[in-house]
Amino acid sequence: MNVASTRFGPFDVPRESLLTFPSGLLGFPEWTSYVILDHDTDAPFKWLHCAEEASLAFVIIDPALFNQHYQVTISPEARFEVEGNETDELSLVVILTIPSNDPTAMTANLRGPLLMNPRTRRCKQLVLSEDYPTRYPVFSAPNHAERSQSLTPAEAIPA
Repeated sequence: MNVASTRFGPFDVPRESLLTFPSGLLGFPEWTSYVILDHDTDAPFKWLHCAEEASLAFVIIDPALFNQHYQVTISPEARFEVEGNETDELSLVVILTIPSNDPTAMTANLRGPLLMNPRTRRCKQLVLSEDYPTRYPVFSAPNHAERSQSLTPAEAIPA
């Protein structure tokens, strides 16, 4: 499948690599097909690029890389929507906001993580309680120094 991208130019992806968000993402319910791009294989960041809209892409990351205490309870309804069974290893990533003038001020949306089922390629954006911030500071996170894997400002993806 050919995917248009205003950021990366056109590229081809196998249809089986597409992720489906049946309900879309918050604010973008009409776009349901996405692909994950490894723009820089040495960095922990990835791109979630919409396969249907050339200008729609998000930077995502595994939240365990900057917050080891972040835990989410997956409801049976969410597991059902991603067609997950009891043996599926579901993945969770969060969307980052990276200011172009200061990548070290990046924040993560911990209230709206993305639940992914690698087996079925079905995904869902969860909406958690207000106890979780939508702008959690990645580099000034309380347990930033405790992380097992170092994440440095130099690894930030330029906008």
